[in-house]
Formats: sequence, structure tokens, C-alpha cells
Amino acid sequence: MSKSEILNKQPASAQPLLSVNGLKVHFSIKQKHAWPWTPPATLKAVDGISFTLNAGETLGIVGESGSGKSTLARAIIGLVPADAGNVIWQGQDLTQARPKALREIRQDIQMIFQDPLASLNPRMTIGDIIAEPLRTFYPNMSKAERKEKVSAIMARVGLLPNLINRYPHEFSGGQCQRIGIARALILEPKLIICDEPVSSLDVSIQAQVVNLLKELQVAMGLALIFIAHDLSVVKHISNQVLVMYLGKPVELGTSQSLFANPKHPYTQALISAVPTPDPEFERNKQQPLLRGEQPSPIKPPSGCVFRTRCPLADASCSHIKPMLKGSLGHSVACLKVVMDDRKF
Repeated sequence: MSKSEILNKQPASAQPLLSVNGLKVHFSIKQKHAWPWTPPATLKAVDGISFTLNAGETLGIVGESGSGKSTLARAIIGLVPADAGNVIWQGQDLTQARPKALREIRQDIQMIFQDPLASLNPRMTIGDIIAEPLRTFYPNMSKAERKEKVSAIMARVGLLPNLINRYPHEFSGGQCQRIGIARALILEPKLIICDEPVSSLDVSIQAQVVNLLKELQVAMGLALIFIAHDLSVVKHISNQVLVMYLGKPVELGTSQSLFANPKHPYTQALISAVPTPDPEFERNKQQPLLRGEQPSPIKPPSGCVFRTRCPLADASCSHIKPMLKGSLGHSVACLKVVMDDRKF
């Protein structure tokens, strides 16, 4: 019996598959033209992110470039060390786990990267690329067994098995991303972290890849963390959505609640920027625009990091750091929204 069959037969547990609590990732940056004795600046790439994810669910993470989305993904999987907080995977703290334990856990947590071609070794055939995790974790598996599993997973993601001996440069961007998905699925993981997997693809190919991920999620019981700039894609695939700005969480809620009634001004601006297929509605809709440029993450504003671009900001926002507050289904980090909406 495969891992996916076992997972589907197990009763639902109250314990989340993944729980991230107060996660922080800070980098020391040596500034140009600084005196030798000047201490390095601190870049707070991820600053206090918390969420839970259950088996079979999808968490969408959105925000502008530089908001810390990719760093958060890499911290969860252990590619960059966390400075504070913890990542609990099925009851085990990954930030405190030993390297040998992390190696075993990585069978259950895989990643799909943004650039499909750059994430594939150009000197290896796609058969070898997809089989590489099997050689790493199951070195005693025979060559015939590996080939059989690779052919099966290729067929599952829509790649013809007779392409197994071709090289990545012979494929389109969408096909290369399918190769990356096949490589992530070959070990039958429980969680796949998708770091902007469709941003470099054409719109029609994006839809194919997203639909493929949804089909595989249902068939294999996968949990997904889906990072993207395109909120229409996030809305289509996610159960809950986390909005980030300069490393901080500004809004977290179910996909239905957040898109139907966005609370934070930043979320409202992001959602209003999503184009609609109705030209008349698009011309007449009210679109709240973001003021100014995104501040430097090395020198973020005091208090609320969004205050320099926020239409609701006043003097109190410069010295009070808002925290996520609200119900389990929808919470927001904004002093004005919390004060004005008492039922929240």
C-alpha cells in the first residue's frame, strides 16, 4: 500500500500537519561605504509569522516582491536557519531537529521552484532528474524499479514516458515545470511548497499547472503552500491566505472570507488590482492605489511597517506595532480596522 493510500485511510486528526509559530529570519547586511567599526544592519526578512496547515489543505501566501514569501518557504523546509520561533511538523520541532532527523523528514516535505528550467540540471536526462530523490533516500532500489516509478509519475503529471531520456532544454517551460512537479512527487510527500511555480509561464500554461496541482492534491492527499503574486490564482487554489508586507503578516483568513471582505488596506489594494474579464466593470471600479514606494526592508518604518503607504495611518501608527487580531477564520494586523470594527 502506498503512502497516499495509507494517508487517505487514516482518520482525521485534531493535530495540524504543520504549525509555524512566531517564525523570524534575520540577515546581517554589511552596508556599503560604512566605517569599518559600523555594525551591520539587520534585514528582517521574516518577522513573526504564525499559521497552521492541515493535511489536504492549501495555504496561499501573497505580497509584493521583497515581502519575505520565499524566505519563509525556505525557512520552513530548513534551507535557511530561523532566528526565532519554531516550525512544528506533526508534533516535531524542525528548528531543533538533528540533521539526520531532518533528512528523513524531507521525504515528506518537497519543494517546487519558481524558474522551471533553472531548477533542473541541464546535464541530466529528465529520467535521472526525477529519479534523483529515489537514489538519495532509497539507494538499494534497483534500476528497473526506479525506472518503473519514474515512468508512472511522468504519466501522472502528463509527460509521455518515452521522453525519459531527453534533456531539459528540449522541453517548454510548462513541461519543465511538470518535470519539477514529478520530481517533488516521486517520494509521495505529505506537503509540497510551491514557490511561485507559475509566475514565469503563459496564462494558459499557468491554468494547466494549477489544475494539475489541484488534481494531484485530491488524489494523493497533499497539503500545499502556494506562493504567488497573482491573487486570482491564489483564490482559485487556496483554502486560507496569508498576506505579507516587509516580512510581517498583515492579514490571514480563509480564502472565501479574505477575498469577499478584505480588511487591511494593503490587501484591499492587492485585490482591487486583479483584472476582471468585464471591460465595463474594470473601467468603473474603484481601485485604491498604494501611495509611494515600498520602503527598504533594511530600514523599515517604525510602528506599523505599512503606515507610510496607508490611507488610514495617523500619529499612533508610528509607535505601535499592530499584531494579528480577530477570529480563527479571519485576522488582521491594523490598529484602525480593529478599533473601528468591534465585532472583529
